[in-house]
Amino acid sequence: MIALFHKTSSQCSKITVQNYSNSFATAIRLLHKDYREDIRNIYGFVRFADEIVDSFHSFDKAQLLASYQKETYLAIQQSISLNPILHSFQRTINKYQIDLTLVDAFFKSMQADLDQVCYDENLYKEYIYGSAEVVGLMCLTIFCNGDTGLYEQLKKYAQSFGAALQKVNFLRDMKSDHDLLNRIYFPNCNFNQFNAEQKSAIESDIQNDFDNAYKGIMMLPAKSRLGVFVAYRYYLSLFKKIKKLKPATIFEKRIRINGYKKIYIAAKASLQYHFNIL
Repeated sequence: MIALFHKTSSQCSKITVQNYSNSFATAIRLLHKDYREDIRNIYGFVRFADEIVDSFHSFDKAQLLASYQKETYLAIQQSISLNPILHSFQRTINKYQIDLTLVDAFFKSMQADLDQVCYDENLYKEYIYGSAEVVGLMCLTIFCNGDTGLYEQLKKYAQSFGAALQKVNFLRDMKSDHDLLNRIYFPNCNFNQFNAEQKSAIESDIQNDFDNAYKGIMMLPAKSRLGVFVAYRYYLSLFKKIKKLKPATIFEKRIRINGYKKIYIAAKASLQYHFNIL
């Protein structure tokens, strides 16, 4: 039965979220049940592409990414794939008629990770858009559920949220990106001379994204607001922790939010949501 294949494929996306990110797994559980499966489907798709360019060092990454891209578009066109992650993803894409230019931009940024090691201002903005902002827009399409007016109203805020999360990841992972992947995402940034002034400028930009994202979260439909707010609070907490550190410290260890802190953040956010004091 095709229904069993749909279910099995969806479970693969769910397992992917659970295995790769406790934070997002928790945030997704706090969304309305109508949206959880589709958001997991998007996460699974994005995560596997990230794995290709970031982790599969002993394989031909370019070939793997090209195959993944080809299979993605074929899955969307045929409304089926034997790859369970892509089958789940195409179901969400086709269900909500998500703009395929978002998928195009995403793959363009993934391709950049194979070729680009340093970014100027324009390439940086283009990469952020394709790797993160479009993911926010895919999720927003689901949350708006056909309300194009609301989508256009919230579009810039969703992009800011995606950008904030990606830039925090860049700041947290500067050492591993440089040492393991030979990448420096922040433009005009010298890894070997990274100082407080450079760090402060990056943090100011990220804070602007967080501030803008918050405005949009407050305007989201109730069925999606809590889950998105928890994800926002997770990353804002991580960002605040990084801001307190000296530039050299972020090169010594990967900064994390421990499990107890995450539980506290989720619980506090839930109380704030239920008492309407976000």
